[in-house]
Amino acid sequence: QVQLVESGGGLVQAGGSLRLSCAPSGSIVSINAMGWYRQAPGKQRELVAIITSGGSRNYEESVKGRFTISRDNAKNTVYLQMNSLKPEDTAVYYCNAYIKQYGSSYNDYWGKGTLVTVSS
Repeated sequence: QVQLVESGGGLVQAGGSLRLSCAPSGSIVSINAMGWYRQAPGKQRELVAIITSGGSRNYEESVKGRFTISRDNAKNTVYLQMNSLKPEDTAVYYCNAYIKQYGSSYNDYWGKGTLVTVSS
């Protein structure tokens, strides 16, 4: 069974930077889109950024110019570089990936989440 393992969250002051990483464990054939979502207390989960297997990117409006999503296809890893962090970026960040395993079609997988806290 595939599991997405996230790392890189933590506490940072406003204006600081963090880089999140996410990679799957288990046997996979290929990965289509990979993305990051976040959920702040009392709010719904929202898409932060997504990157296709071909490298096309989309960002939530409030993070454009501050966050950069990238992926290393050789390592099956997706990254989220977060700069100029603001207190309103505080949330649990979840990795998401559309993965094909041997003998199955593509399925949607989620990480357990990593907490990002931005202090003012």
